[in-house]
Amino acid sequence: MLPAAGLGLKSQHYDEAQAATAPGLWFEVHPENYMSAGGPRLSALAAIRERHPLSLHGVGLSLAADADPDPEHLKALRSLVDRFEPFVVSEHLAWSTHRGFHQPDLLPFPRTRAALDRIAGNIGRMQDALGRRVLVENPSLYLPLTGHDLDETDFLFALVDRTGCGLLVDVNNVFVSAHNLGYSAEAYLDALPAAGIGEIHLAGHGPDEGGSGLLIDTHGAPVAEAVWGLYRRLIARIGPRPTLIERDDDIPAFAVLMAERERAQAVLQAREPAHV
Repeated sequence: MLPAAGLGLKSQHYDEAQAATAPGLWFEVHPENYMSAGGPRLSALAAIRERHPLSLHGVGLSLAADADPDPEHLKALRSLVDRFEPFVVSEHLAWSTHRGFHQPDLLPFPRTRAALDRIAGNIGRMQDALGRRVLVENPSLYLPLTGHDLDETDFLFALVDRTGCGLLVDVNNVFVSAHNLGYSAEAYLDALPAAGIGEIHLAGHGPDEGGSGLLIDTHGAPVAEAVWGLYRRLIARIGPRPTLIERDDDIPAFAVLMAERERAQAVLQAREPAHV
């Protein structure tokens, strides 16, 4: 069976998600929302898992921080992995913790060789703790940083090569970053190692309300046509990969998200033209 398209699972859609019958449909959750000993949310996820595959997409391990991942967080994540047997576990290539302080954001870092060593070590610790390969997601960027030793695609390739991890390619992140920093989104995607890509995310963005001209990765709008075009280009090159429709703000009805999911499914099944 070809890889299929899935949806980010939202609590207001639990009943509809459990009842959905679309072939290949899967759901992705942030594990941090389910790290509890019990309760209705965990019970709902267990019921959905009986009908559909799951993917766990972490937001809290801070892999790019200057410290090891929190062992208690890894322990809780391993418990969820053992219980729900997700087909993919992923994390962001970013940092959010520093010396005991937690920032409510996914923050960038200079892509130095020292950072490569540190992050590769943290990915290794995550994979060892979970007993499995994980995927790391490319970030959304808004302002240029100085001090890089490596291009982002070279940095990602090096992480895959050193650790055996895979890539979660967020096409919207590529589009947003390319617009904000002035490079080619097409060239970026063309440079990624096809064999390392284990999952794709599609999401919406919007303009900075402050009038800066920046695009913001909001996850609060439909997938833009330009992002669909990049997605078709990527699938034409690498072949089908599990693809998620991500929506975290201004959540529409389940049927609206399913319509976007079906559009991604059509690309995966070559029912939409591959070429842009």
